[in-house]
Amino acid sequence: MVEGEIDCCPRLTTERLVLRKWEERDLNGLAEMNADPRVMEFYPSVLSYAESESMLARYMDAQQRDGFCFSVISEKGSERFLGYCGLKVPGYQDHLSFGPCVEIGWRLLHSAWGKGIATEAAGTWLGFGLETLQLNEIVSFTPIQNHRSEKVMQRLGMERVGEFEHPMLEDGHRLKKQVLYKMTGQRYLRQGHD
Repeated sequence: MVEGEIDCCPRLTTERLVLRKWEERDLNGLAEMNADPRVMEFYPSVLSYAESESMLARYMDAQQRDGFCFSVISEKGSERFLGYCGLKVPGYQDHLSFGPCVEIGWRLLHSAWGKGIATEAAGTWLGFGLETLQLNEIVSFTPIQNHRSEKVMQRLGMERVGEFEHPMLEDGHRLKKQVLYKMTGQRYLRQGHD
């Protein structure tokens, strides 16, 4: 369900979740998530509070510029910060062999893992991107070691396209090799979404 304007980071709701634009009040939840080594296992490093502040500023800029970005997942009712999920135009897409592209991604507080929240939020964003924004396709990628995220991509019905080397990581980096999935508008409709 979509609430609000499409051109400025929409507010989407599911049975359990509110997917909404970033606000200053989200900084503490974002910083907690980014400082957790369990959450950041498949990222180059945990982030400091200052790095999370910069990230929040970038995401707030992106939601104004692009009309969407990875956005806040909060619990319906309590509005408790659970993580983020959404669509984003990668800033380095000129370096991607499959660019230009729109990426779907997610990151959750450890306490929100194992409850189907990533799949629920990502499924809503996938539908929004392919139906409302009428994107031709949406991609998702993660280091080959990140089986949890890959399982979410599979549950969403995305197609495994192959593997690639992440252009923003140096050669030999443990996370350099990534798995790539995509969902096209046609595939989405064939799966019975309309």
